[in-house]
Amino acid sequence: MTQTPETTLRDNPEAGRFEILVGDDVAGFAQYSTSDGVATMPHTVIEDGHDGQGLGSKLARFALDSARDQGLKVKPECTFIKGYIERHEEYADLVV
Repeated sequence: MTQTPETTLRDNPEAGRFEILVGDDVAGFAQYSTSDGVATMPHTVIEDGHDGQGLGSKLARFALDSARDQGLKVKPECTFIKGYIERHEEYADLVV
């Protein structure tokens, strides 16, 4: 029986991105910038070999929850984040 590596989500404000790690490796990230109470999210990447595992959805949920916790609205320029919000209406109130 193989053990699945642990996933960790974190905000890396110096790099302007939320990251998801599998073990010690960055498996994906969602870029952002904030201005005037709005978090603009232009790009999301899941690295090769990590796609199809639900990591993008975990990352999107973390990014949107973080924006909500900080009282920010969201400008989703990334098609993945836009699609996630469309499928999860509980985040629709964040969109500007």
